[in-house]
Amino acid sequence: MEVHPHHVLDHVPQQCELLHLHVFYMAILTSGNVAVVRAYVSGATTMKERTPAMANLSAGQAIGFIIGPGIQAAFYPIGYPGIVHIPELHIDLYTAPALFSAVLGVVNIGLILTIFSEHKVQDDDIGGGSIQYSSDTEDLLTEADVDKPDTVAVVASNITFFVVLFVFSLFETISTPVSMDMYDWTKSQATLYNGIILACAGILAVIVFMAIKVVTKKINERAILLGGFIFILAGFIVYLPWGNIYPDYQLTKLVPAIMNNTNQSSTVGPLIINGTDVTPVGCPTSQAWCAYIPKISFAQNIVGSLCVAIGYPTCNVMSYTIYSKILGPTPQGTMMGWFTASGSLARMVGPIFISYFYSHFGPRVSFVTVCAIVLMTILGVIVVYKRLVPFRITRKPLRSYTTN
Repeated sequence: MEVHPHHVLDHVPQQCELLHLHVFYMAILTSGNVAVVRAYVSGATTMKERTPAMANLSAGQAIGFIIGPGIQAAFYPIGYPGIVHIPELHIDLYTAPALFSAVLGVVNIGLILTIFSEHKVQDDDIGGGSIQYSSDTEDLLTEADVDKPDTVAVVASNITFFVVLFVFSLFETISTPVSMDMYDWTKSQATLYNGIILACAGILAVIVFMAIKVVTKKINERAILLGGFIFILAGFIVYLPWGNIYPDYQLTKLVPAIMNNTNQSSTVGPLIINGTDVTPVGCPTSQAWCAYIPKISFAQNIVGSLCVAIGYPTCNVMSYTIYSKILGPTPQGTMMGWFTASGSLARMVGPIFISYFYSHFGPRVSFVTVCAIVLMTILGVIVVYKRLVPFRITRKPLRSYTTN
């Protein structure tokens, strides 16, 4: 339902923007599926099975992120207007991915209705101790007094997950403008090269997800979460610009006539000419920081991206795993919904934050701010470290009263 309207945008050019907003709203609604799936996995696994199951789930999601852009590229040879261009149906390079995604949605519905069956698992590990019974005093036991999950741990986990998704949204958003400003790439070059970098990061993320299943058998999950944040912090520290080489200034379209009278220098970016159209590349003159903020080398970009590509999937799967264990055996749908909502809020706020800070203050202030946020999160996790533990049921004895 979410992707199907994309293929009809070409049919209603007058209402294209309104329909696109409608599709975007539907996409936000369907993101709640993640909370439902993770809530089900939490209820269908024991404590020992939880981490590997969450890792597999996150790996599947990461593979989808990798394959998704590849599917779109696979339909590129269709071109425009495409193989079918009649009033009732358009199949071209723009509509084909949406139609294909709609077909996959129908397949998923069919699999859920025909193959999927719900299972619930009672986890014996959640018991807090043995039931004590004394025949001499005729003490009676109540049913298990199921305590509520630790509120501090729940709130801390939501904040932690917010930071995880906040950082990832920054990583996604900032890659294109940074590469265009620092390396004189055009929009098409930035899209291509950053797509390759993100695809490689996605492959690395899948490897990390698989490695987590082994590492958690020997290392505490909370320690792994901290390790993931340390990798993220290291990545943004590596991103910090330094040195005495500055970005090339961008020539504007308003001055193509002076090209013959202007010698290119290290401070002025080249112009990419396509026929009579002049596309400026380099750091825009509207960004004052281009004159005094050093250039981020390509090696810095790769190493920083490598660190984030290791840290983000680690924090992602550990956040979900620890949170689900904190909630315990109670139904987790609502709480997982709030957890997912915190991540969605981060993905909404993150791009706005980084776009403003980057354009006004440059990469140095932006990345230092991100480092400060990540560092505070690490300190916060250390403070509540002992409370980020699996839920345990406590049973309290109820003494019987004897009459004289």
